Amino acid sequence: MSKLQSEALREAISQIKTNAETKKRKFTETVELQIGLKNYDPQKDKRFSGSVRLPHIPRPKMRVCMLGDAQHVEEAEKMGLAYMDVESLKKLNKNKKLVKKLAKKYHAFLASEAVIKQIPRLLGPGLNKAGKYHAFLGSLVCSVGWLRVLFGCHIAGKFPTLVSHQESLEAKLNETKAMVKFQLKKVLCMGVAVGNLAMEEKQIFQNVQLSVNFLVSLLKKNWQNVRSLNLKSTMGKAIRIY
Repeated sequence: MSKLQSEALREAISQIKTNAETKKRKFTETVELQIGLKNYDPQKDKRFSGSVRLPHIPRPKMRVCMLGDAQHVEEAEKMGLAYMDVESLKKLNKNKKLVKKLAKKYHAFLASEAVIKQIPRLLGPGLNKAGKYHAFLGSLVCSVGWLRVLFGCHIAGKFPTLVSHQESLEAKLNETKAMVKFQLKKVLCMGVAVGNLAMEEKQIFQNVQLSVNFLVSLLKKNWQNVRSLNLKSTMGKAIRIY
């Protein structure tokens, strides 16, 4: 059962919107959910990680790059979506610094199945070090694992999402933009984007509710592990909702 009071949440969202109106910015502010945890030891307790798709996209301008084959590159170009084809990936010349720079440039990545299969050859090196070279030859699963290694996504949280030609690229892009990830690292606090000030209050409300309920489901003692929940816009003050 949720301990988040609906009325308190609605008042907080309304206050954030009102405060923003007093000093309008030249950009659309993001609404962030700030979480404080308790009764957790990041060193001893199992660190949780989970993603949930929100009903409304919190960051429409989220930077996403398509690592695509010819068909997906053509679709991405028509949509105005950033992309890299096989030739572009080859130009990285297996340089770890350039791959890391690419990972930092975007918030998320989409990838065609045909391109994922070529990632080890294009972005190597160190296949033998990871002990997965032989498995790659006959397994997409292992090549996906290689993509995870090469993009350092255990650190950056940017594991590319696979897109097939049976799916709508635009729908997959919107799905990616609507996803938020909760991951416990070394500290007992975290923040995720749950909306923006261009959204209606009820849309922010729905996103926050779903985010909080999903987060609580990841915690070993549910609400007993929640110390505090705050909402704030990019330039605004934090407002406590729990």
